[in-house]
Amino acid sequence: MQVTITDNQPITFRAEAQKILQNAQTAASICPVRHVLDRIGDKWSLLCILHLGAADTLRFNELRKQIGDVSQRMLTVTLRSLEADGLVQRHVYAEVPPRVEYQLTPLGHSLLVAFSGLGTWANAHAQEVAQARQAFAAREKHEGRS
Repeated sequence: MQVTITDNQPITFRAEAQKILQNAQTAASICPVRHVLDRIGDKWSLLCILHLGAADTLRFNELRKQIGDVSQRMLTVTLRSLEADGLVQRHVYAEVPPRVEYQLTPLGHSLLVAFSGLGTWANAHAQEVAQARQAFAAREKHEGRS
């Protein structure tokens, strides 16, 4: 029987997960995995990174329109957080009216590469996740736990 790359993926990913967790066995306040996920794990950060990666440079309102349902305040907070972490660069132009543009830094682009796998997975499995949610809701309702 021939072993393919796909056959070995669970073992490879399991080993990688164990390695990450082993490195994360430090205090929660300094754990790099927790720290990074805490900052970028919200939906607005992910969407900002994806949209900026797809467009290269966007003005604030262009980014807000592309994301859709984000408030001005939430987008401002998110962009400041991403800028503080070195993932997004803000360019202010001395013009009237003022023009501000945002783009990913090289560090932000490296994170975009990691996110692209998540995006590919989400697109490929969206229907399965939706079906699982419906089945779960039906079980909850049937068992009287909803």
